[in-house]
Amino acid sequence: MNEELATLLEPVLRDVKATCAVRVRVREEWDAAVGGLVMLYGPDGSGAGLVPRFGASDAEQVADFADQAQDWAVEALCAELKPAVWPECPEHPDAHPLAAGVVRGVAVWSCPMSRRVVARVGELGGPVSGVVTS
Repeated sequence: MNEELATLLEPVLRDVKATCAVRVRVREEWDAAVGGLVMLYGPDGSGAGLVPRFGASDAEQVADFADQAQDWAVEALCAELKPAVWPECPEHPDAHPLAAGVVRGVAVWSCPMSRRVVARVGELGGPVSGVVTS
Protein backbone atom coordinates (compact mmCIF):
# COMPACT_ATOMS: atom_id res chain seq x y z
CA MET A 1 0.00 0.00 0.00
CA ASN A 2 1.41 3.38 -0.85
CA GLU A 3 2.51 5.48 2.11
CA GLU A 4 0.04 8.35 1.58
CA LEU A 5 -2.93 6.00 1.37
CA ALA A 6 -1.75 4.06 4.44
CA THR A 7 -1.43 7.30 6.43
CA LEU A 8 -4.95 8.40 5.52
CA LEU A 9 -6.44 4.98 6.32
CA GLU A 10 -4.60 4.45 9.61
CA PRO A 11 -7.02 6.41 11.85
CA VAL A 12 -10.06 4.80 10.24
CA LEU A 13 -8.66 1.30 10.69
CA ARG A 14 -7.73 2.13 14.28
CA ASP A 15 -11.38 2.97 14.99
CA VAL A 16 -12.58 -0.23 13.30
CA LYS A 17 -10.09 -2.28 15.33
CA ALA A 18 -11.00 -0.57 18.58
CA THR A 19 -14.78 -0.53 18.37
CA CYS A 20 -16.26 -2.81 15.70
CA ALA A 21 -17.44 -6.25 16.82
CA VAL A 22 -16.46 -7.80 13.47
CA ARG A 23 -12.89 -8.80 12.69
CA VAL A 24 -11.67 -7.20 9.47
CA ARG A 25 -9.02 -8.18 6.92
CA VAL A 26 -7.52 -5.32 4.90
CA ARG A 27 -6.03 -5.74 1.44
CA GLU A 28 -5.00 -3.32 -1.31
CA GLU A 29 -6.34 -4.25 -4.73
CA TRP A 30 -6.42 -2.83 -8.24
CA ASP A 31 -9.65 -2.11 -10.10
CA ALA A 32 -9.52 -1.07 -13.77
CA ALA A 33 -12.37 1.40 -13.30
CA VAL A 34 -11.10 3.21 -10.20
CA GLY A 35 -7.44 2.23 -9.90
CA GLY A 36 -6.04 1.39 -6.49
CA LEU A 37 -8.45 0.76 -3.68
CA VAL A 38 -8.38 -0.83 -0.27
CA MET A 39 -10.70 -3.73 0.40
CA LEU A 40 -12.18 -4.58 3.78
CA TYR A 41 -13.23 -8.21 4.20
CA GLY A 42 -15.36 -9.73 6.90
CA PRO A 43 -15.16 -13.25 8.35
CA ASP A 44 -17.66 -14.53 5.76
CA GLY A 45 -15.41 -13.40 2.89
CA SER A 46 -17.64 -10.56 1.74
CA GLY A 47 -15.88 -7.28 1.14
CA ALA A 48 -16.23 -3.63 0.30
CA GLY A 49 -13.81 -1.23 -1.31
CA LEU A 50 -12.66 2.07 0.12
CA VAL A 51 -12.17 4.29 -2.89
CA PRO A 52 -9.99 7.41 -2.61
CA ARG A 53 -11.57 10.73 -3.59
CA PHE A 54 -8.92 12.61 -5.47
CA GLY A 55 -8.73 16.35 -4.96
CA ALA A 56 -10.03 16.16 -1.40
CA SER A 57 -8.07 17.51 1.56
CA ASP A 58 -6.48 14.97 3.90
CA ALA A 59 -9.23 15.53 6.48
CA GLU A 60 -11.96 15.11 3.84
CA GLN A 61 -10.29 11.93 2.61
CA VAL A 62 -10.08 10.48 6.13
CA ALA A 63 -13.77 11.33 6.71
CA ASP A 64 -14.68 9.74 3.34
CA PHE A 65 -12.78 6.57 4.25
CA ALA A 66 -14.50 6.54 7.66
CA ASP A 67 -17.90 6.85 5.97
CA GLN A 68 -17.09 4.03 3.56
CA ALA A 69 -15.75 1.84 6.39
CA GLN A 70 -18.98 2.50 8.26
CA ASP A 71 -20.97 1.11 5.32
CA TRP A 72 -18.78 -2.00 5.37
CA ALA A 73 -19.13 -2.38 9.15
CA VAL A 74 -22.93 -2.19 9.10
CA GLU A 75 -23.12 -4.89 6.41
CA ALA A 76 -20.54 -7.07 8.20
CA LEU A 77 -22.36 -6.72 11.52
CA CYS A 78 -25.65 -7.73 9.86
CA ALA A 79 -23.98 -10.77 8.30
CA GLU A 80 -22.75 -11.80 11.76
CA LEU A 81 -26.24 -11.24 13.25
CA LYS A 82 -24.94 -8.49 15.51
CA PRO A 83 -26.51 -5.05 16.09
CA ALA A 84 -25.81 -3.13 12.88
CA VAL A 85 -24.89 0.25 14.35
CA TRP A 86 -21.27 1.34 14.03
CA PRO A 87 -19.88 3.40 15.57
CA GLU A 88 -22.62 3.70 18.14
CA CYS A 89 -23.58 7.19 19.26
CA PRO A 90 -22.90 7.48 23.01
CA GLU A 91 -25.63 10.13 23.36
CA HIS A 92 -28.27 7.89 21.78
CA PRO A 93 -27.35 4.21 22.33
CA ASP A 94 -29.14 1.69 20.11
CA ALA A 95 -30.58 4.54 18.05
CA HIS A 96 -28.12 5.54 15.35
CA PRO A 97 -24.45 5.54 14.43
CA LEU A 98 -22.10 8.48 14.58
CA ALA A 99 -21.50 10.40 11.36
CA ALA A 100 -18.08 11.06 9.87
CA GLY A 101 -17.34 14.58 8.74
CA VAL A 102 -14.87 17.44 8.86
CA VAL A 103 -14.97 20.18 11.50
CA ARG A 104 -12.40 22.97 11.40
CA GLY A 105 -10.13 20.95 9.13
CA VAL A 106 -10.22 17.77 11.26
CA ALA A 107 -11.94 14.46 10.45
CA VAL A 108 -14.35 13.69 13.30
CA TRP A 109 -17.17 11.43 14.40
CA SER A 110 -20.22 13.36 15.59
CA CYS A 111 -23.81 12.75 16.60
CA PRO A 112 -26.02 13.40 13.57
CA MET A 113 -28.83 14.62 15.85
CA SER A 114 -27.02 17.03 18.19
CA ARG A 115 -24.02 17.57 15.90
CA ARG A 116 -21.80 17.26 18.98
CA VAL A 117 -18.33 16.01 18.11
CA VAL A 118 -17.65 12.76 19.96
CA ALA A 119 -14.08 12.05 18.80
CA ARG A 120 -11.55 12.62 16.07
CA VAL A 121 -11.49 9.81 13.54
CA GLY A 122 -8.89 7.42 14.94
CA GLU A 123 -9.66 8.17 18.58
CA LEU A 124 -12.72 6.07 19.33
CA GLY A 125 -12.40 4.24 22.63
CA GLY A 126 -11.77 0.64 23.52
CA PRO A 127 -8.86 -1.74 23.28
CA VAL A 128 -7.23 -2.02 19.86
CA SER A 129 -7.53 -5.51 18.40
CA GLY A 130 -9.10 -7.38 15.53
CA VAL A 131 -7.52 -6.36 12.20
CA VAL A 132 -5.64 -8.80 10.05
CA THR A 133 -3.66 -7.17 7.22
CA SER A 134 -2.86 -9.35 4.23
